[in-house]
Amino acid sequence: MIAIIDYGAGNLFSVKNALDYLQIENCVTEKAEIIRRADGLILPGVGAFPDAMERLERKQLVSVIQEEAARKPLLGICLGMQLLFEESWEFKKTKGLGLIPGKVIKIDGKGEKIPHMGWNHLEVLKPCSMTEGMEENSYVYFVHSYRADTEPEYLSCTTFYGEEIPALVQKDMVYGAQFHPEKSGSVGLNMLKNFARLVEK
Repeated sequence: MIAIIDYGAGNLFSVKNALDYLQIENCVTEKAEIIRRADGLILPGVGAFPDAMERLERKQLVSVIQEEAARKPLLGICLGMQLLFEESWEFKKTKGLGLIPGKVIKIDGKGEKIPHMGWNHLEVLKPCSMTEGMEENSYVYFVHSYRADTEPEYLSCTTFYGEEIPALVQKDMVYGAQFHPEKSGSVGLNMLKNFARLVEK
């Protein structure tokens, strides 16, 4: 079973609807005991990094997520991906979950409109379990104004929007998608299937 973590800042039900459509067992929860019992975790998120971390802290989920991420697959989506990093500079310097080395900074965009919103091509730098079965010319859906700044070893896929933007990152069993798989048609659904296969292993 995959637990979709509810901390009051998530795009919860579009993720749940996608998993339900794929007939993948899941639940939406804020309870630590259910998160600990789950076979895999999804951390969704929309909004601002400082607010999201404050909500996770208020619900006493920070240490729970950190501990469980060492034992089972975790997928962060959009803001949930950004929370995986060590810190963010959105509005103010804020400590993140620290599961992947790096920080979150504002997109420069080199003249492109911010926020980055819409469909963009995925460039696969390093195939991983999440990219299995993905066609070469794949597009996914983004909505964000900030991006990860991390080392190449953690980059699986990037996209280009005035600058190179980390789109899919990985460290051990922790994965992060800057885009929304649940809104990315067959490409995104395939990735969610791949994540479910990881959970089943």
